[in-house]
This record gives sequence, C-alpha cells and structure tokens, in this order.
Amino acid sequence: MAERAGQSLAGKLNHLFAVSAPRAGQEYSNEHVAAAITASGVTISQSYIWQLRKGNKDNPTFKHLQALAGFFGVPVSYFFDDEVTDRVDRQLADLKEERHRLRQLAGSSEAQLMAMRAGELSPQGRRQVMDLLDVVYRLEQAERGENAGG
Repeated sequence: MAERAGQSLAGKLNHLFAVSAPRAGQEYSNEHVAAAITASGVTISQSYIWQLRKGNKDNPTFKHLQALAGFFGVPVSYFFDDEVTDRVDRQLADLKEERHRLRQLAGSSEAQLMAMRAGELSPQGRRQVMDLLDVVYRLEQAERGENAGG
C-alpha cells in the first residue's frame, strides 16, 4: 500500500472517506463528518472539510486533525507519518475484506435458513411464501427504480 506514502493531506483524507463507508456502502458526506465532529466538541464546517479534501486548504489545526482522525478511528499520525499511513491502510483494507466476507456468510446463512424452513412447509405454504417473496421483490425493485414500467 505504498501508494499512500508521500501523499497529500487531501489524498489521505479522501482515502479515509472512501474506505470508511458506513453500512449502506456510500461514503460519509462532508456534512455528516462535520456534524459528528462538532457534536464531539470541535467546531468544523462541511465547507472546510471540502476544502481540505480538494487541497484548497492544507494546513489544518492539530485539533482539527485530531478530530478527523478520531472520527475515522485512525491515529493522528496517519496524516504525518507515511509508515503509519501504510500500516493503517493495510489494516483498513483487511477490515473491509473481512466485513465483506462476513456479510456474504450472513447472507448465505439467511438464504439457507429460509430454504430449510420452506422445505418444511406444505405445498400450499410454500406457494404463499413464494407469492410473498415475489411481492417484496417487486416492491424493492420499484423502490430502486428498476421497475419503472409497472
């Protein structure tokens, strides 16, 4: 992960945003991070975070760096020490991979449990479950905009 070495503050901060996505999978917004940090007692605006991420500002106070590091769960030295940056990035990549693997296992386990339970139902019960699954599937597709025609 040596590509982080020597990288700018903006690059390191953007990397933290990219790899620290909450459960929904989308990056935290600048607004969310600013609100969380401000709620912890350090005043910072979303526009200032945006400027840091764009490289328009590159000399934040130590207090702001501590707050950003705290939000993302990394040591403040992540922003100063390339060895720490590389080590933390490897740990974050490993953690992301492990979370993905666990989500796959959980999804697989849920599907297996559903199949086992369905196998114990009468033919009429299985038809009802399939009808219900079909309704839920169509509703979710419509919510995603994938079923625009009907």
